Amino acid sequence: MIWAVVILLGLIATPLTIEAMRTSMSEDRQQEAPGQIALLSQGRTHYEWLGPDRGPVAVCIHGLTTPSFVWRGMAKGLALMGFRVLVYDHYGRGYSETVLGRQDAAFFLTQYNDLLAYENVTEPVTLLGYSMGGAIAAHVAASQPARVKQLILLAPAGMTELINGRLKATRDLPVIGDWLFLATYPFILRKGISAEAGVPGSVENITALQRRETDRRGYFPAVLSSLRGVLRHPVEAEHAAIAAAQVPTLAVWGADDDVIPLNSKDVLAQWNPNARQTVIDGAGHGLTYTHTDQVLEAIRASRG
Repeated sequence: MIWAVVILLGLIATPLTIEAMRTSMSEDRQQEAPGQIALLSQGRTHYEWLGPDRGPVAVCIHGLTTPSFVWRGMAKGLALMGFRVLVYDHYGRGYSETVLGRQDAAFFLTQYNDLLAYENVTEPVTLLGYSMGGAIAAHVAASQPARVKQLILLAPAGMTELINGRLKATRDLPVIGDWLFLATYPFILRKGISAEAGVPGSVENITALQRRETDRRGYFPAVLSSLRGVLRHPVEAEHAAIAAAQVPTLAVWGADDDVIPLNSKDVLAQWNPNARQTVIDGAGHGLTYTHTDQVLEAIRASRG
């Protein structure tokens, strides 16, 4: 009986112990980051400017699990269009600090606004959001439409429920859900990363970079916090506000996306009939880096 209790306690402690043993994002480790580190109101944020020193600003917001390096290929094309490209890491990802707090819309808006104020970006920007970043970008554009010249959404979240089944139950359970998430989601994510290994793309060594993220302490709690926060509710009201403010909007979808269903395109059309939409054949959820040229061509076409 005692051994059974010991084994049970060991099983319970294993995911928590593994998380505690992961590498933390220390200030020393941040020194190896490309770009710069800004001390903002919520914590230290890693960001980087790419492209020419002058030109219209494009701000790129990454998704749930892959930080700002997802934009490396896209940034080159945007730079050729003349954009100064600003990318940054959400808290708990990339080289940004792990901080406490529910990662809801207000949380992400604070980081975005803090960073633009820190960098003295005052002019209207071209705002790009990928996956979860699309939901965040919708909140940004709805709250400050005069500061968004164009909204570009790449496989954006926020139209339909992103998760279901056991993962949804895990998200909705307090305390126990945290343990279940740490016990199961790392395997799910790593399996998905491995499935894309060897797929050609515009970001060098992206599979290795993605795997490295999963070894970082605070990464999986940050992902869960976002699932419970900004990704928990649809962004219908935000897209209605964007439509009412007549913010030029482009949405680009992958025809073979198994994360964001293609019927999200129809949902967005109902919420914002003025949004321009295009579908890339053969593209999955990683279209930002697997079909970079096609995405860039859609952006060029939208600019007339």
